[in-house]
This record gives sequence, C-alpha cells and structure tokens, in this order.
Amino acid sequence: MVADLALLKKFSIEGARAVIWVFKKSTAPGEPPTPVFTGRWIPSDAALGDALMAAFNAARNRIEEVFDYSILEQNNEASVLRLESLETHADSIIDSISDELDVKKAKKTKELQNAFFYVVKIINDNGAVYCFRKCDGSWSAKKSGGFLFATYKDEMLSLEVEPKFNISKNFDFFVIEGTIFAENKSAFESILSYKQGHVDDFSSLRDEPEFSAIFSGFEPITEYVGNNAMQLRRMSAIKQKGHYKNPDFLVSLKMNYVAYGLRLEYDNNGKIVPTVETCPDIFQALLDHRLKSHHQTLYDVQSAIAII
Repeated sequence: MVADLALLKKFSIEGARAVIWVFKKSTAPGEPPTPVFTGRWIPSDAALGDALMAAFNAARNRIEEVFDYSILEQNNEASVLRLESLETHADSIIDSISDELDVKKAKKTKELQNAFFYVVKIINDNGAVYCFRKCDGSWSAKKSGGFLFATYKDEMLSLEVEPKFNISKNFDFFVIEGTIFAENKSAFESILSYKQGHVDDFSSLRDEPEFSAIFSGFEPITEYVGNNAMQLRRMSAIKQKGHYKNPDFLVSLKMNYVAYGLRLEYDNNGKIVPTVETCPDIFQALLDHRLKSHHQTLYDVQSAIAII
C-alpha cells in the first residue's frame, strides 16, 4: 500500500544524519536484461550533511499535490507522482545500503567517477528517507577530463588538484516506507530502468494476436515507436487499457472516427491500415484519449480518468 504525502512531510530531520551513496549502473545479460547497481558510500563532514538535509527539507516543502503514477501521467513543479517501490528496483538498492560497511566505502576517486546516480540516505531514530538524484557531467571522467578546476579565495584563483563532484540541491525522487514520490519522472524511469518495462510491453503487444489482428500490417507502428520513451509509454498504456480486446469499442471506433477528427484508414477487411503519419491518431484512438466537449470542441488529453 502506498503511503500518504504526510509521511514524507513529517519525517523529522532534527538530530538526523545524512550519508551519501554513489552508484554505478551496468546491465546483466538475459531476456529481459537486468540492471546491476554497484554502490559505494562516502564519508562527509557535518557541514555537507546539514546542507543535504536542508535541501531535502526545501524540496519536500515545495510539494503541494500527489498524483498516482501512471504511464502517461505528468506532474508539475509543485507535485509528485506516487507508486509502490515494490514495482521497481528501488527496494534492492535500499537493501544494499542498509549499513555503511568498510568493504563498501569509497576509497579511490575512480570508484566515484562515471557514477550514474547517488542516494542521500537521511536517518533518524524512527527510520530513513532515501533521496535519489541522477549524476551530472561532473561525475563523468571523460567530460571533466578536459577542464582545469579552480577555486576563488582571498581575491585569487588557485588550481584545484582534486576532482570536484556536483551535488544538486534538488532530488529526482524520494523513497520512504515502501513508497516512491517522484518529482522528475524521466530521471526516475532512467535510474530504475523503468523504461525497460515499456519496451517489454511493446514487444509482447506485437506478439499478441488480438492486437496485431486489428491492423493490416505492423511495420509502420514499429518504425514510429522505435526507442522513443513517450511512444513506448503510450504502447504500455494501450496494453494496460486493453480497449483493442473489446469488439464493441472497435465497432464504435469505426463508426465514429470521422466525427472525432481521427485520421484512420480501414482496408476492405475492416482492418486499420497504419502509416507513420497516422500512428499518433491511432494511438489516441486506442487510448480513448480523443475527447469531445459539450461545446463540440475536440481535445487530445495525456490521461483520462473515468468518473462514470
């Protein structure tokens, strides 16, 4: 069961401490491929710890609304998307950072370079909250290798020999007691390889006879979707909604597509003829996301919730 936002809001940082874990990400072979997360923790001074907790406090105070995560749902700057961590790889990452063991301590710069994301673990007497952030270019050995780093002090620039790593004041998502609150949807999906599920959905949808049977061919759809994250999300949503399995829905679509301004073409066998140009309208139709207002205006929507 997902937790309420109040759980995140009331988490006490008084007397808490912060630990930074840095993760590299690789892929284990298999079908489907499995992400592998390798983490190292880094000791930090009190000033950095306090700054991280202040950043967490500011970030959660900005949140005013929560929307349940769905494939096509989008949040704004004052809202987050919520889902169970059990649906993702987050729990395995959290399990791996339960203790700051010496064997997992970062002791060399190369153990930090090329990190993919980091987790700020904030612990108090009652539990922990985990703040995830995707690394920027300063963590890349290749991108930072072409720069000299300097610090300004006492009206003078001095060469900084040791590499520097940026730690953002913002976070992409938070995990607390089995619930994810995602502020940056694309970063959340990237860090936890959540996009792979959409790829798998598309693959299984192509092999599903009920779905392929409504089309005269499938190549234009495959070409249009490609590896595009948004189109893969739409295909996952089509699979999830399952309107293509409903004969009444398909009959209604054929009868009404012109009235709803949908660019669809049917062959003599009643199958939809897809082209790269008409795929956007085909997807809107199968998502049932082309809506008509009482004022006869047509709208495309990102997501729709039935109220009747």
